[in-house]
Amino acid sequence: MMFSDAVYAALGVGALAAAVVPRMVFRRPLSMPMVFLAAGVVVAALPLPVPVVDPVRDRLWVEHVTEVCVIVSLMGAGLAINRPFGARAWAGPWRLLAVTMPLTVAAVAVAACLLLDWPPALALLLAAVLTPTDPVLAAEVRVGEPTDTEHDEDEVRFTLTSEAGLNDGLAFPFVLAALALAATTASGWSAGWIGGWLLTDLLGRSAVGVLTGLAVGMLLGRMFFRARAPALRLSEHMEGFVALGATFLSYGVAELLHGYGFLAVFVTACAVRSAERSHGYHKVLHEFTEQIERLLTAFLLFLLGGYLAAGGLAALTWQAALVAVLLILVIRPLTGWVAQLGFRTGPRERLVAAAFGIRGIGSLFYLSYALGRGHFAEYAEELWAVVAFTVLASVMLHGVAATPVISRLDRLRDSSGRPP
Repeated sequence: MMFSDAVYAALGVGALAAAVVPRMVFRRPLSMPMVFLAAGVVVAALPLPVPVVDPVRDRLWVEHVTEVCVIVSLMGAGLAINRPFGARAWAGPWRLLAVTMPLTVAAVAVAACLLLDWPPALALLLAAVLTPTDPVLAAEVRVGEPTDTEHDEDEVRFTLTSEAGLNDGLAFPFVLAALALAATTASGWSAGWIGGWLLTDLLGRSAVGVLTGLAVGMLLGRMFFRARAPALRLSEHMEGFVALGATFLSYGVAELLHGYGFLAVFVTACAVRSAERSHGYHKVLHEFTEQIERLLTAFLLFLLGGYLAAGGLAALTWQAALVAVLLILVIRPLTGWVAQLGFRTGPRERLVAAAFGIRGIGSLFYLSYALGRGHFAEYAEELWAVVAFTVLASVMLHGVAATPVISRLDRLRDSSGRPP
């Protein structure tokens, strides 16, 4: 009984900290994720009977909690974006998705094959798992709350937020490619899976996710803002929890139709936003999802810190750590820079958008998902070690750098009136 009471007390402290910490670290070279990671490490190191979540043993639990965290963050990101959808207006994220994402997958897979001597399927899985980016873990590099102005986001924040909203779903085909490759190599090498993967997993399921998101978002947008019945015109009631309903509805329908639910949720959020772009209800929805997202993120990072303190990095080799370092310091910045060659922004903005490809909760979800589908169980400890180390390194490095770097860009932009 005393232990359960202590858990309630700890949950209360954690929830209060999730509200206080972001304000305490605002405009400092520190971030909320860094604080909760460190807190998890410290608490797990204390001589107390603190339960530690093992992602190998508790894989199913980790998969579903990280899944919820990702889809809630995707809804919040889509609602926050002020810029209307368009080929030219969204040129920044298109470049990162079309160029940086596949180049990153290829480069990390090659690095894993050469440095770790892993089989191709396993190397591809690691690359796919580490592909999604997550600006949630460094608030300075994502867009803020919804506003009335359509083009008030700077290019760096918009590009990183919209890229993360889309690549969380587009990483799925690469994970499925690794699973398909592992299945074929078990019975002899074959390239017969590639055609089905291209048509079904890459194109078909992506299209289903996007179309589902559009359909759900347009229907909900019409209901929220233009329904004839006042009870259905939810924008007049200003209830934020409706955002969770939209999130789960879009995700569930897309998954039932065998599409990518992550894509559907982000597209739904963008479609709802476009239904009545300047309405104050978007701010209510966004604030609610942001609060839920902050709680879930703090909780998961606290548990990740405990896992690290309890020996989560015991299986990490220097070669695996080198792969993570190469991804953060070399592969992502280089491929991100290549993708933006000739882009309209200034060189400093291109460099920041290229360098701040933060790894986070999405990587934890994809790894737990893939390990539950067979083929890679014998490598579970090594995979979790390298992914956890990558997230740790990204949170610490980008968390320290985000505030001074983005503040410097803002000052340069304000003083010159053009991209720095």
